[in-house]
Amino acid sequence: MEKAFLIGVINAPVREGEDPLAELKELLATAGAELAGEMIQRREQPVPATYFGKGKLAELKEAVSRFKPDFIVTEDELSPTQQRNLEDRLGGVRVIDRTALILDIFAQHAHTAEGKLQVELAQLEFNFTRMRGKGTMLSRQASPGVGASGAVGIRGPGETKLEVDQRVARKRISTLKRRLQEVSSSREIMRRSRLASRLPLVALAGYTNTGKSTLMNALTRSEVSVNDRLFETLDPTTRAFEFEGQTFLLTDTVGFIRKLPHQLVEAFHSTLEETLVAHLILHVADASQEEDELEAMIGAVESVLGGIEAASIERLLVLNKADLIDADQEAFLRRIHPDAVLTSALTGDGLDELRRRVRDIFNARMVDIRLFFPYGDGRVIGEIYRVGADVDLENSETGVLVKARMSREDAQRFARYQQSPYTP
Repeated sequence: MEKAFLIGVINAPVREGEDPLAELKELLATAGAELAGEMIQRREQPVPATYFGKGKLAELKEAVSRFKPDFIVTEDELSPTQQRNLEDRLGGVRVIDRTALILDIFAQHAHTAEGKLQVELAQLEFNFTRMRGKGTMLSRQASPGVGASGAVGIRGPGETKLEVDQRVARKRISTLKRRLQEVSSSREIMRRSRLASRLPLVALAGYTNTGKSTLMNALTRSEVSVNDRLFETLDPTTRAFEFEGQTFLLTDTVGFIRKLPHQLVEAFHSTLEETLVAHLILHVADASQEEDELEAMIGAVESVLGGIEAASIERLLVLNKADLIDADQEAFLRRIHPDAVLTSALTGDGLDELRRRVRDIFNARMVDIRLFFPYGDGRVIGEIYRVGADVDLENSETGVLVKARMSREDAQRFARYQQSPYTP
């Protein structure tokens, strides 16, 4: 197991007992590496050239010499210059940032063809600007008096190798984007099929490792992977569940995190789009987190949802892992989030209430209708059963009177069968 030394520049106040690098440590453990040590510097922002200031950099160099880590991870995303300078100042020890660590985790957890394509694209786009020649060869400039072609063995060969690498990378990026568009087209067909089914669509969204997949398994009696790791679910999974005669489609999506790299948001856009076609988003949060941490996680998810234009979709906050809190914490959460549902996907507590809330949200969008179908239109009546609720049939000499509840949109589809005027 590789050992890593974590560093970060912190500009916000840190409460007593709070670990400013806690999330980075969890990411490190998920990536399968061991913590060798850590160091933070308090300043407004990282130094543009070296991330740490001069004095702190000297301390870091001494710590690296003492702990001998295999690599260093920074809490913030590094510029290519910062990364190169840090490696040079620290004797060549490998330096990566939070984004590279998350990309590595995604690479480990991608199982489907689409997931692997998305991860490779994100990695290539992230690493493209960080490509450089061997050693410092590419940073050298020709000495005064050297011809325009540069010094043989210094500028020419290095730049040629870099250009080749970049050309190969550009070609691969174009190929990946094209293949992802093809996969996205296939996903769009499946998405349209789900929309055509007229079933209520519910999407699970939330911070990574809040128990979304466990909740999905509990609601749908499926077996989605639920290992206790960040970003366990990368590929969206859709399952159906029923409650009191109504069927709902539930989709689990990739978990969010603070400072989610924009490369991942872009590469996984087609996956995140699963939330855009949902009629309702269940925002799953970890009820066992401290108040400030919980609110920060909820805010991070809301930020990403806003970024993918899902802010207008109705949401229901689900405070999961309620089995890990005591009565006082539960009372506090119910006071702070009165409209939320407290659940425990592990014990099953609160799941029936969640199912009822989901049903009630969709039923609130429904209207009562009375339709009359002449005999011979049985196929249409079957469609009523599929999209409606509380369906009641009454036979007459000339046809069938149908009473039901359905969404306003579906009611419009059967307008020509209405027995009495329909008022949207």
